[in-house]
Amino acid sequence: MIARVRAGEPEAYAELVRAHTGIALRAAAALGAGADAEDVVQQAFVKAYCALGRFREGAAFKPWLLSIVANETRNTVRTAARQRTLAGREAAFAEAEPLIPESADPAMATLETERRTALLAALERLSEEHRLVVTYRYLLEMDESETAQALAWPRGTVKSRLNRALRKLGRLLPDFEPREGGDERE
Repeated sequence: MIARVRAGEPEAYAELVRAHTGIALRAAAALGAGADAEDVVQQAFVKAYCALGRFREGAAFKPWLLSIVANETRNTVRTAARQRTLAGREAAFAEAEPLIPESADPAMATLETERRTALLAALERLSEEHRLVVTYRYLLEMDESETAQALAWPRGTVKSRLNRALRKLGRLLPDFEPREGGDERE
């Protein structure tokens, strides 16, 4: 696909944008872009297009793009006139991808909302490195290799920081129980 874009085929980049917009929006929202998530993603796609000449042949596009999204989000958050609140971040993240189907049991929906709020509050208390690695690995569902590539860290660094971050989350959320069907901590 990248070769087609480099060859000047405009529809090829449009396909890449369509394929990766959802995860890019989720990443921007989860990393703190709030209401600016769409602007961050749009700017990230523009920067990615301009930097395609530096894209390494054979590398995966998604981690490379998400590292650009993370940098753009950081820049946006740093230059924002006011600090984003947890409530604003939760609302933006929820808008990016609804997690609870409308047909869900109201009691289960309430429980899920409480769990999300507690998790996001705990993520806020982590260092930026720990928040990033947890967000990429679990909220964006990237594997270890993709996470390492997106963060430009060695794979061992991803493993160790993820381990430390999950231990800290465990201390911050002692009553947090994983959803049925899988352990969130892996």
